[in-house]
Amino acid sequence: MQKVKDFKWTKNSKTENLVDALGNVGFQSIELKKAVDNVIKMKKNGAKIFLTFTSNMVTSGLRGFFAQLIRLGIPDVIVTTVGGLEEDIMKSQGTDFIVGDFNSDDLELNEKGINRVGNLYIPNESYIKFEDLMKPMLTEVYKKKQRITTSELLNELGSQLKDENSILYQAHKNKVPIFCPAITDGSMGFQLYMFQQDNPDFIVDVVKDFSNILFSVSQDDKKGIISLGGSISKHHAILAGVLNGGMDYAIYMTTARPTSGSMSGATTNEAKSWGKVKDDSDVVTVVGDVTINFPLMMTAALEKLSREGLINE
Repeated sequence: MQKVKDFKWTKNSKTENLVDALGNVGFQSIELKKAVDNVIKMKKNGAKIFLTFTSNMVTSGLRGFFAQLIRLGIPDVIVTTVGGLEEDIMKSQGTDFIVGDFNSDDLELNEKGINRVGNLYIPNESYIKFEDLMKPMLTEVYKKKQRITTSELLNELGSQLKDENSILYQAHKNKVPIFCPAITDGSMGFQLYMFQQDNPDFIVDVVKDFSNILFSVSQDDKKGIISLGGSISKHHAILAGVLNGGMDYAIYMTTARPTSGSMSGATTNEAKSWGKVKDDSDVVTVVGDVTINFPLMMTAALEKLSREGLINE
């Protein structure tokens, strides 16, 4: 029987020591420690890991951490939404986002050409630069291939970037496929539409990419998912899992509540009713802000994995 233990500060403590200590405190800190243990199990048992996240996490400073995790060999497959990929390209070109305020005067921001994501600001100039960049990037892709899947397109775009902190660049360099089933749901979608007006034979085949994500794993593979937030990125990965026997490991991090019936709030227990997660799987849900919980969890896991030589350092 596990007992509650008082938390105390320890001089020169590592992150893994912090999270281990939190694992005896209670409430969500217990789940955070379980999540670290789950990541270790995934890597030790050779599971193919799906990492899913929504675009707002790339708006934040997690973008470079995601890129670093790809370089270290943590995820085998990435599923995300298009806004984060647009912002990854913006940031790779030196664009800075600004820390603002949740209680901003949004009408004033609109007049100044500033878009707000929570307490982060994205200036309109960022999108103008992105749009100017996309046509020449797409032209280079078009020279190679006129009909292309979304994951192939994103790989080609990553090959044109030179930023070590770029998700697209690191995914291309380390041969990690990025799936984005809603590729048209953003500025990139509009740029693809405009490019296709001049090049009608340019086709982005989303349906073909569905087979690609299905065949990225098999029934025999151990499969794990680290899902940050929810939406289509979470569902697309676990759908690939259910069609391949279900996930063996699952870590959900979310602020959403299950009472709404949404994908973002859907629990690992609910996933078992669909067969998306196996009955005997190792699962954990951590409720709270991903910008806090994910760096704590992954840093603690990386310290343990590094000591055992299980990451690509």
